[in-house]
Amino acid sequence: MTHPHTATPPCTVSRRSFAGIAVLSAAGLTLATTDPATAAPASKASGRSVVLVHGAYADGSCWSDVILRLQALGVAVTSVQNPLTSLDDDVAATRRVLDRQPGPTVLVAHSYGGSVISQAGDHPNVDSLVYLSARAPMAGEDYPALASRFPSAPANAGLVYDEGYGRLTEAAFLNDFANGVSTARARVLYAVQGRVAQDLFTTRTTVAAWQTKPSSYVITTDDRTTSPELQRFVAARMKARTTEVNSGHLSLVTHPDTITRVILDAVHRGTSR
Repeated sequence: MTHPHTATPPCTVSRRSFAGIAVLSAAGLTLATTDPATAAPASKASGRSVVLVHGAYADGSCWSDVILRLQALGVAVTSVQNPLTSLDDDVAATRRVLDRQPGPTVLVAHSYGGSVISQAGDHPNVDSLVYLSARAPMAGEDYPALASRFPSAPANAGLVYDEGYGRLTEAAFLNDFANGVSTARARVLYAVQGRVAQDLFTTRTTVAAWQTKPSSYVITTDDRTTSPELQRFVAARMKARTTEVNSGHLSLVTHPDTITRVILDAVHRGTSR
């Protein structure tokens, strides 16, 4: 099943009530929108959950700002802790979380995590997929070969390996991976940087769940880790609902309101199906 490609403004979600803003205000958070009527809580009665999957050089805590906003709106949310030791290990970690969801689930991924949800997204609990600056491989595709057809991202030059595991140098992490993030916050993220197995990025998926599940894609136009041109290509190939954000790679940190709206839109669209 494929879905029409729709360019979605960053401030657009399904129409609901003013209650979402009230809940967020009570929690000390904001969810700015150009149309307050579109800021909405996700009803617990909908039975839908959200599962978040982080990418390389990160851990589950990178979703903290988005988690706070989703929880304030009554959304059941879980962040997976990927070991980053192999694609199979990361898919298994995600499937364990999906197994425990009580109903239909929106599965969300950032960056390398897109490979994980493309593989794990065939889980019966998965209702739809959301990709943030993420890989979206075809089954069996050589993704590094695909990426080589697009401009090289500066962060790649800062990837170094030691005893079979890779990390970004501090300069590459702060300037390229976390561009747009405050220096203080970027240094915290650098301190918890996840090390990646040397073959993590070359392992090929055997499933492309986005071919059968409704999908959304957030393109980050100031990205120095994943080429925006590559992002646009895979989003179009997926026929995903697409949002472009003037952000570096870590939109989930720099633009949590926008990312929360995109996720809520997927939740609400699932409820209406």
